[in-house]
Amino acid sequence: MKTIDLRSDTVTLPTPAMRDAIYNADFGDDVYGEDPSTNRLEKMAAEMVGKEDAILVPSGTMGNLISLLVHCRRGDEIILGDQAHIFYYEVGGMSALGGIVPHTVTNQRDGTMRLEDIEAAISGDNIHYPRTRLICLENSHNRCNGMPITAEYTDSVRELANRYGLGIHLDGARIFNAAVALGVPVTDLTRCVDSVSLCLSKGLSAPVGSIVCSSCEFIAEARRVRKILGGGMRQAGIIAAAGIVALEEMTKHLADDHANARRLAGGIAGISGLKVDLENVRTNIVFFYLENNGLTEDNFMTRLEERGVKLLHLGSFQFRMVTHHEITAQDINLVLEILKDVVG
Repeated sequence: MKTIDLRSDTVTLPTPAMRDAIYNADFGDDVYGEDPSTNRLEKMAAEMVGKEDAILVPSGTMGNLISLLVHCRRGDEIILGDQAHIFYYEVGGMSALGGIVPHTVTNQRDGTMRLEDIEAAISGDNIHYPRTRLICLENSHNRCNGMPITAEYTDSVRELANRYGLGIHLDGARIFNAAVALGVPVTDLTRCVDSVSLCLSKGLSAPVGSIVCSSCEFIAEARRVRKILGGGMRQAGIIAAAGIVALEEMTKHLADDHANARRLAGGIAGISGLKVDLENVRTNIVFFYLENNGLTEDNFMTRLEERGVKLLHLGSFQFRMVTHHEITAQDINLVLEILKDVVG
């Protein structure tokens, strides 16, 4: 029985081209800046998002944490959405390791934060308050239906940040998905942020790795922070080689993932007992609800797994499916048939 794994776009295996690239990669010691594959990947990533320099890190969580630690000192405050991945899924690293205070603002359904809410959250010049240093954005926004955030919105946050002397960090784990969904160059979405992290192992199918891009000065400090966190790698070209293929080739296939997600959501909308917000399916993430039809959440999950379908259970009868390179249109058709049988 075939397994169709829709839990996340992190479950992909490296493509044949990635395996060949890993086998044939040139290696050196990256801590000394001597790994040619890593150097090539970092230069490529920086150019793609319009920044001066970049650094390869083992994970997106580390990439975001490094960025926050460079931007902030202990006791400083950051403003971010209450549904942000950094706040929700990164183990409180900003506070545990950086002494950074998160100030959450309500995320709207489209993943944005209202400008007036951001401004109201900025701490004034008062010795009782932590100093606000940074605004964090996320694009596309995972917990807000994978929604892409427009360049116009990001530019408006930049204008606000400039008035108060604040930096902006962009969690761009799926930034290429956002650019494809909006039909704009990725640089339109990154041009006005001070730092951006992007993931190679989500929709781009690389086995491991993320990249932080920013100014040369920022990345120089990021290398020091990466070393503190134990992220300095030696022959990192074994990771970078797959990342190069991810950026060169896999970014071209994201529109197919989005089309499959819309096909999936459209099919779910036609199944009695399931509910999905079709309007907000813009990238490769589909959230839906199991309505009251006598099925328990556990029973629903079990019956799907028995038929070879894996998905993410978020609680309160909410579930998530994420399309990726290994999911075909035929897989989507089969999943919809199985969903109909299980719910019916």
